[in-house]
Amino acid sequence: MKTIETGPLIDDLAISENALAGIILKAKSFGAIVPESDPRESSNGSDDRMIDALEDQPDNPARMSLEKTINNLSDEQRNTLVALTWVGRGDYSAVEWADALSTAQARDGTVTSHYLSEMPLLADHLENGAAELGINVTDAKAAIMSHDQNPDPMRAVK
Repeated sequence: MKTIETGPLIDDLAISENALAGIILKAKSFGAIVPESDPRESSNGSDDRMIDALEDQPDNPARMSLEKTINNLSDEQRNTLVALTWVGRGDYSAVEWADALSTAQARDGTVTSHYLSEMPLLADHLENGAAELGINVTDAKAAIMSHDQNPDPMRAVK
């Protein structure tokens, strides 16, 4: 059976595919972090083969980078990320996009960057949400990761 690409189901996402792809890549980087194994550890990084770099600590650079990127977005873009996440994890369907977005705009409480960075599988939810809305971020992610002027793909989105 042949499927026909109909394009995005919404006209204006409020965030570019490139910015969304960069955030997804940062979320994947942060998603590789594991719980802290020894909070009272007193060795230095060279003694423990830099294992601490993969542990979730308050000063974790992957979390800080993800949260800084989200904090630098406009309110409309942050609300779009929250709504995309909700669609991606199944709280809303693609046809309920307007409801998800209005609920995200009315959301009160936790700072958006902290709310999203605390969410398990954030990158997967964002990718799934984009896919549900007919938005393909695969090419944008590949471009960020393979750009010859960008040996560090995480530097692409600040």
